[in-house]
Amino acid sequence: MTTPADVGAAAVPALAARTADVGGSPVREILALTARPEVISFAGGLPAPELFDAEGIRAAYDAVLRESPRQVLQYSTTEGDPSLRAAVAARLTTRGLPTDPEDLLITGGSQQGLSLLASALLDPGDTVLVEDPTYLAALQCFGLAGARIIPVPTDADGILPDALDALVAAEQPKLLYLVPNFQNPTGRTLPLARRRAVAQVAAQRGLWVVEDDPYGELRFSGEPVQWVAGCAGAEDRTVLLSSFSKVMAPGLRLGWLRGPAALRRACVIAKQAADLHTSTVDQAAAARYLADSDLDAHLATIRNAYRERRDALLAGLADALPAGSSWNRPDGGMFLWARLPSGHDATTLLPQAVAHNVAYVPGAPFFAGHPDPATLRLSFTTHTPAEIADGLTRLAKALC
Repeated sequence: MTTPADVGAAAVPALAARTADVGGSPVREILALTARPEVISFAGGLPAPELFDAEGIRAAYDAVLRESPRQVLQYSTTEGDPSLRAAVAARLTTRGLPTDPEDLLITGGSQQGLSLLASALLDPGDTVLVEDPTYLAALQCFGLAGARIIPVPTDADGILPDALDALVAAEQPKLLYLVPNFQNPTGRTLPLARRRAVAQVAAQRGLWVVEDDPYGELRFSGEPVQWVAGCAGAEDRTVLLSSFSKVMAPGLRLGWLRGPAALRRACVIAKQAADLHTSTVDQAAAARYLADSDLDAHLATIRNAYRERRDALLAGLADALPAGSSWNRPDGGMFLWARLPSGHDATTLLPQAVAHNVAYVPGAPFFAGHPDPATLRLSFTTHTPAEIADGLTRLAKALC
């Protein structure tokens, strides 16, 4: 008998090149670093776990497992539970975006929706435009698809339409990725005039717009702004993504994709290749929860708590950050964006903060272009106002 030792062992085939080119998530790595209970972390974009409606969610699971176990424990359709799609469509319609259940695909969180779109739209070498800075996991997703990622200049209100138009004309991108409401990482909200301008660029230049909106229902002040998907010219080329993670619970891993029929069909095929369908029992429980519980009342509780926590963070930043620092005041969501004085490096300073049992996320990894090392993202949702005040005291000792 010939053994491997007789012939020599062949080298293990290499991993796909794209996996080497795309790094891991610094945010996830920081979360692992700061998982100790004594650390007050402003790093993670985590909903407050004490605000989960655990009783209501458990009742929904109990009901569907008691009443229709054979159905909810079985395989189901790729497009998603009809009851859940109908409930999501009704909520979108009520919020000003007329939607039929057939317009929707249920996904394993909105992150999967992004991955499905990358599979359906992007060939290696295609160009994607993003805000600068932008959602880190979107950069990973587009990087794994082999896309060329180009940042669009922004200001305190978000993407600059004139700069977008010039880049579309010069670079011929396949799509633009936006987080228009309470953006991750900056907390900015794109004004209506700019949304309309984005829609016109998409219509006139030929461009897909991927509108990622996991935070839109977490508004504390001001009036809701129309989605790009509802702006004239962009209706047939905008895909709207969202998630139940911030309004119900992230552990459900449920989201949805709303888009034109042909693209939605391509995403269905990509999803069949990925996981066949989203968890049947989780979809059924979510649909039952939406039918039996008052999600809007629950959201009011979440908004009130997050508003207090945002205000607690804002109240203490002047004493916690070095003199000359700046920051914004988001109208909702989970994050605010700060900048230390020029010459400071938030990444270099992070170990000092962790040594004082407090953490944040440096802003540099969120940039697709040249990073600003002085920036940082602070999340205000996970801790109580008292804990936030304590964390800011620790941060002052580390940075000031």
